[in-house]
Amino acid sequence: VADLTVLGNVLEQTTHDLSRAGLGDAAHGHDRARLGGPCGPRGRARASRTRARQPNRHDAISPYFPIYGLPPETDEYKQIQTDGFAAWRLEVTGLVEVPLRLSMDDIRGLPEQSQITKHHCIQGWSAVAAWRGFPLSAILDACHPLPTARYLIFHSYGLDSTGRHPFYESLDLRQARHPQTILAYEMNFEALPVAYGAPLRLRVETELGFKMVKWLCRIELVDDYRAIGE
Repeated sequence: VADLTVLGNVLEQTTHDLSRAGLGDAAHGHDRARLGGPCGPRGRARASRTRARQPNRHDAISPYFPIYGLPPETDEYKQIQTDGFAAWRLEVTGLVEVPLRLSMDDIRGLPEQSQITKHHCIQGWSAVAAWRGFPLSAILDACHPLPTARYLIFHSYGLDSTGRHPFYESLDLRQARHPQTILAYEMNFEALPVAYGAPLRLRVETELGFKMVKWLCRIELVDDYRAIGE
């Protein structure tokens, strides 16, 4: 498991780089099917080459942000929820040189990134919210993906539409390193509510909402996503 001081140094440098690029706190900045559905082949991870144009204004925040999907009902999730997620850990595994295991306190102590962005749901609605977290690219810099790693699989405590299997989604490395891709632990200047993905959720502002996994528990780096879940 990586030393948190090393991870903190990586994130601090990333935050500095984002600030120099104009993508720090002022960054221009639910989920439905499991690696599939109407957005294309199962597990598709399209490369994001542009920066999403976003409202970036407090007065643009929507008074109501629709909730899509119910919080997990598993015993594991209920247990970590009872103590305010003190026992929760984010694990980063798979094709990495340095596996990570981070608590909520660890994550909240890291350099942050904030952005006010418009969320687009595949069902046709949209809403604006403020998100605070840290760049996903910093996790990649800390875990050192192996040369064979091509995709990130985001595993959720939530279940898929069948109610039998954990929900997950994928991003390729280009998407993961996009300056607007963050792991968020706050929404609208408060701790992320359970209904919206507590304790940690993915935000990918160049993608539709179904890609933004809620109730995150593990990130797995793989060379191919086609066999995941089988």
